[in-house]
Amino acid sequence: MKGAVKWVGDAMFVAESGSGHAVVVDGPPDGGGRNLGVRPMELVLLGMGACTAYDVVHILRKARQDVRGCRVELDAERAESPPQVFTKIHVHFIITGKGITPAQAERAVQLSAEKYCSASIMLGKTAAITHDFVVEEAV
Repeated sequence: MKGAVKWVGDAMFVAESGSGHAVVVDGPPDGGGRNLGVRPMELVLLGMGACTAYDVVHILRKARQDVRGCRVELDAERAESPPQVFTKIHVHFIITGKGITPAQAERAVQLSAEKYCSASIMLGKTAAITHDFVVEEAV
């Protein structure tokens, strides 16, 4: 995997993935930024959320479940002193579909957390990560 980050000015950077996608990263005004992009640690948290959401959808679809939607809400705490790593992360899944049972959703969340999501397993080395979910029936 490769990537590149280019300084644009002030506290703004453009990060480009090896697959050719770019995202603007910026700091807050009190840190010299203009608040025109996501913060670096927000990007780490969002990456973890996307990783685990991808897993849950993939696992449910592989089990032939009629999954129609998956939203992940993240709530994280960081250490007060540098390097200010994540210390707690709560992951809340809202899974929408037809006939998906709580047991099926729980299995998908658990497999992602314990086996497949490299981002959350890596962040779990410094943070206590908890999960919960709701299953909503699609209309």
